[in-house]
Amino acid sequence: MRLRMLLQLAAIGFLLSGCINHRTSELLTETTRPAAPAAVAAKHEIFVATTRARSKDRLEVFGGARAPLTDFASVNVTVPAIHKVGQIERRRGRVGDASRYFTASDVSVYSEPAFAKALREDIRKNDGRALVFIHGYNTAFDSAIYRATQIVHDAGYAGTPVLFSWASGAKTVDYVYDTNSATAARDSLEATLRMVADAGATRVDVIAHSMGNWVTMEALRQLAISNDKTLGGKLGDVVLASPDIDIDVFKTQMARYGKPKKPFLIMLSDDDRALRFSKILAGDTPRVGDYSNAAEIAKYGAVVIDLTQLKGDRLNHTKFADNPGMIKLIGEGLRNEAKTPENERQVTERVNQLTANFGKTLTSAADIVVTTPINVLRIAVGQ
Repeated sequence: MRLRMLLQLAAIGFLLSGCINHRTSELLTETTRPAAPAAVAAKHEIFVATTRARSKDRLEVFGGARAPLTDFASVNVTVPAIHKVGQIERRRGRVGDASRYFTASDVSVYSEPAFAKALREDIRKNDGRALVFIHGYNTAFDSAIYRATQIVHDAGYAGTPVLFSWASGAKTVDYVYDTNSATAARDSLEATLRMVADAGATRVDVIAHSMGNWVTMEALRQLAISNDKTLGGKLGDVVLASPDIDIDVFKTQMARYGKPKKPFLIMLSDDDRALRFSKILAGDTPRVGDYSNAAEIAKYGAVVIDLTQLKGDRLNHTKFADNPGMIKLIGEGLRNEAKTPENERQVTERVNQLTANFGKTLTSAADIVVTTPINVLRIAVGQ
């Protein structure tokens, strides 16, 4: 049994390292080939709050070491016209080409007051809408920037995007380091959420992925302890994708937070190989992201979407963003201006409205199982 576990750990660790760390971690390039306007689909400004220390390599911008204080920046990223929904076209060499790859430029570093001012101006332009994305384990700064850009672009999000980037070591062997870095960042994330709300946002949506769910749930728990669990009524959708959290810890976090006024949306998948890796490292304890009892999670005030049958990458850990239909569905939810559901039946009705579009957006036949606090819906999708 012990040998089998070690072999599983080695195999999954190899997949993780092969999937995530085969490119340079430099966000910027010394040389970028010019691109015709028609070759660029869009340009996005990503605001950044981070607990990473600034890198000695100016092209990397922020590294994997922890900083004692939160730092602030913004990055402009272009998306090529050849981009396919659900993908991140990444360069493999040291030369940028905006016609072929996601390309970052124009990094601005701010003091906290200057950042708050810039944030306020951008939120005002975007009708008070803001989205905070929190990345997961084994993620370098450049990967976090590009994932945030891909989510915003593919979801068709029209508000102000804010990346909260905690100090991941961006190595497979850094799981414990990353766990501690995420924990150390919870106060910073709480402060960032408050800053976004105070910058004039009328709705603050949150998307967290993998280990980013840990720091997110801790920050939300702290908001609840301070009697401000909804950011003064401004907290919008909370999407928890592939949560790398011990199920028992999650239950205590939710019990302390209380039943959300607007149900959290939790996306899980039984075939998530990255969470198998986490589960082994954590002493074989179940993770929320591959937990089999969705109804038990839903009782805490969540809508659980089981993505097991959807196609993903070889780790099946980023289906929420990689699957074209899923990211479009998330975008539709973020654009929904409907009032917060007042009861569980209205929650079910809202889920029904969203899932009615599954068949139009998903390209592979599958059953999506949606579990609400009062109902279980099995939706046949695809062709």
